[in-house]
Amino acid sequence: MAAAVRGAEELGLLERLLGLPGGNKYGVQGERQVPVLQTNNGPGLTGLVTIAAHLVRQARKDQLLGSTAEEKAVVQQWLEYRVTRVNGGSSKEDTRTILKDLNMHLEDKVYLAGNIFTLADVLMYYGLHHIMVDLTVQEKEKYLNVSRWFNHIQHYPGVRQHLSNVVFLKNRLYTNAH
Repeated sequence: MAAAVRGAEELGLLERLLGLPGGNKYGVQGERQVPVLQTNNGPGLTGLVTIAAHLVRQARKDQLLGSTAEEKAVVQQWLEYRVTRVNGGSSKEDTRTILKDLNMHLEDKVYLAGNIFTLADVLMYYGLHHIMVDLTVQEKEKYLNVSRWFNHIQHYPGVRQHLSNVVFLKNRLYTNAH
């Protein structure tokens, strides 16, 4: 049930970030508690990514979905990763794998899709927030690229909203020399 509340809550956060008036009614469906948006004119929309992309288009901020064909594909890839891996991962081992994957990917990038802020960054931030809050200082340092990216995204205007600020130390407490 917690993931369901998170999905609907994320969509509300996204609405505010996009400057949409809000007021959408979100529900959940099925065993996996998939978010559902009931629209006024037609069938409801199902799934976090589908609804999020719909909200981005509604706000006329299509650049958040990527500008080039390659960017769009990369954004879609990370949105899919978010839903299949981050939402699906529940064990400590899953979490380590996710953080390792992201850390490697972000080695030479500012954002998930390279040098542009996209919906993938927003939804990945929301999906990882509960994980990052619980990491120790040493774990945050181990996943330095993820920490750098996460800290950057949480300070991006309008993203964090009421979510707690995750603290990252700027200076190292110890050296990595062994």
